[in-house]
Amino acid sequence: MANCGCNKEFSSDYILLKPEKLSFYELIRVLFPGDIEKRKFVDCQEGAESSFERRWVIFISILAQKFLQFVAKPLASFGSIFEMGLNLFSANGGFGMLLFNSLRGNIQWPDKTSPTFSSFNGHLDNRVELDKSIQPGDSKYYAALSMMSSKISYENKAFIETIVEDQWKMEFLGFFDFWNDYQDKATTQAFMLHDKNVNSDTIVVAFRGTETFDADAWCTDFDISWYEIPGVGKIHGGFMKALGLQKNKGWPKEIVQDDHTHSPVAYYAIREMLRKRLQANDQTKFVLTGHSLGAALAILFPAILALHEETWMLERLRGVYTFGQPRVGDHKFGEFTSEHLRKHDIPYFRFVYGNDLVPRLPYDNKTLMFKHFGTCLYYNSFYEGKIVAEEPNKNYFSPLMAIPKTINAVWELIRSFIIGHSRGKEYKEGWFLRAFRVLGLIVPGVSAHGPQDYVNSTRLGSSALLIIPHHIPIQ
Repeated sequence: MANCGCNKEFSSDYILLKPEKLSFYELIRVLFPGDIEKRKFVDCQEGAESSFERRWVIFISILAQKFLQFVAKPLASFGSIFEMGLNLFSANGGFGMLLFNSLRGNIQWPDKTSPTFSSFNGHLDNRVELDKSIQPGDSKYYAALSMMSSKISYENKAFIETIVEDQWKMEFLGFFDFWNDYQDKATTQAFMLHDKNVNSDTIVVAFRGTETFDADAWCTDFDISWYEIPGVGKIHGGFMKALGLQKNKGWPKEIVQDDHTHSPVAYYAIREMLRKRLQANDQTKFVLTGHSLGAALAILFPAILALHEETWMLERLRGVYTFGQPRVGDHKFGEFTSEHLRKHDIPYFRFVYGNDLVPRLPYDNKTLMFKHFGTCLYYNSFYEGKIVAEEPNKNYFSPLMAIPKTINAVWELIRSFIIGHSRGKEYKEGWFLRAFRVLGLIVPGVSAHGPQDYVNSTRLGSSALLIIPHHIPIQ
């Protein structure tokens, strides 16, 4: 058995992948039979299953992580230049005005830390205002607020603070870079706000999803290591590490965080901030939300609260709203988390738009055994929603669905030119989003994962779907 130098006593079973300890020769050997627990790049218990399907998944996971580690710096540099270019155009009023300003020697240079600098996702959909037709008390209010919070979580601190305080008229509680003990750097981001508007005294915790040019976040997604926690189930290792899994301790109920060594870890720091706020006012509740990777962290957070028997905090959890969420654990994990959510009457709404690729990963099959749970609100390309046990084409890669998915991608591109006229000017799509939708013609499901369609779904979808929680059996 390989040794990763970390304590795994909190887990009854596990498979940990370590791409940094893998040579090209060993990568190829993954595909051939052998005692997988003896490979130094895999840490697992003796006798672990090593079918070809499992070896193939390990091969893809490690290959992806090795590639991402190799291109991390050039990818980050390219992303920085690309986003700077997008902001250069927008700051100067477009390409034509940029040329005019350059001739006048009056180019407006963007500042990456300013409240006007937008991310890649921010340029796909530049809406930052809340829908004024959705007010506190409306069944869609927390879903709409959660999605907009998830959307702006991709932006810098100054941007988020300005939007929360100046436009939303809410209290900005902070933006945070959290430590990942396994990546040995701060790679998890989240922000918190306090909505004190009429009929709402709610703290929103929004986890940032996978940034387009962030190799560390992509490695978290592709890390299909897993741990089985007794009584809880098997959980995606990459997501647990991002939330705050301790390398030498697992999930102790309390830890001492030394601010002088590194930044705090997400779960423990957020829990402590919530404790102080909730104890200060017994009327205050909180909501957890996120898009993509952030969505996985949002639903994992209450599961760890339940593991730590934080009953009083769960009683103050108003709801969990996730958008484009990947699968987080197995059937047992779904049962454990669902039981505690039901016990405390906590609604968990999992939004899935169209052919979005991410909610259909990791696979739900005999090799990976990942399962969704909770109330799945599925929206088609007309933003018509319905409650389903599982999104259609649950594992995405299906030859039978290739043509329908491509036809739908063509329609989404056509829709981008007319939606501003049919739905209103606030739904108008710009050239950058239209270019992104062209990518959907090549890989249907990629453009569907962007935040824009989830914002539209929360605004245009029926309020009836969110009136009461609908407990759907785990598939």
